[in-house]
Amino acid sequence: MENQQHQGRNGAAAAAPTAENRFSVLNCIDLSSPDTQSSVSLLKQACLDCGFFYVVNHGISQEFMAEVFAQSKKFFELPAKEKMKVLRNEKHRGYTPELDELLDPENQVHGDYKEGYYIGVEVPEDDPEAEKPFYGPNVWPSSEVLPGWRETMEKFHQQALEVARAVARIIALALDLEADFFDKPEMLGHPIAVMRLLHYGGQVSDPSKGLYGAGAHSDYGLITLLATDDVYGLQICKNKDAQPQVWEYVAPMQGAFVVNLGDMLERWSNCIFK
Repeated sequence: MENQQHQGRNGAAAAAPTAENRFSVLNCIDLSSPDTQSSVSLLKQACLDCGFFYVVNHGISQEFMAEVFAQSKKFFELPAKEKMKVLRNEKHRGYTPELDELLDPENQVHGDYKEGYYIGVEVPEDDPEAEKPFYGPNVWPSSEVLPGWRETMEKFHQQALEVARAVARIIALALDLEADFFDKPEMLGHPIAVMRLLHYGGQVSDPSKGLYGAGAHSDYGLITLLATDDVYGLQICKNKDAQPQVWEYVAPMQGAFVVNLGDMLERWSNCIFK
């Protein structure tokens, strides 16, 4: 499961949508709605159709979301020397520089025009659980350099995980399972929940030259919650087997998460959900 917080441009096309660009219409799930059956129906249709939908009224305040984005910006504005002090380790925690990740090797001439920061579930180094892959202590910038940064990100990580659990309960119902299926200890009771802060610079993606903010990919986990700023850039392809592939912009929606299903849930649903 992954939670991503994006700033700047993303995706596989030009920096700003034009009249010729296609826009995707996605279902919107209101987590505060008392009409559970309607939410299940909307989500199920989205999962059968393309695996993308919006989630609104999720309980994280707009003010706190703005604070998370502001704190994220502060980190990425640090000098490169300072950011390299918290370079990603073998547990996939910490900073990833621009061009560090290559998501679509077949079509990219080099890595993504993005930099990022991985944060996972905090597990002390002396805890036996820390021996597992993706478990262990996080890497944090100095509190002298970024006071309050760690506290903000830990709080957001916890709140976003609760949103993910709420979404998972609706997914369970859409799969004709008990609502608490994913709450079990072996499922999301102790999840590998990764939060990534992502920053895209001013470079414009140019697919004809193999240059991308983030190359085409599918996520590998259960679900991803994606919080974006107001810059267009995220694109989705509803049918990866189509020739040619059709890429559509997803409009930013203030206060919403864009949710997309990962490979694991597609496999678990016997490829019924996309």
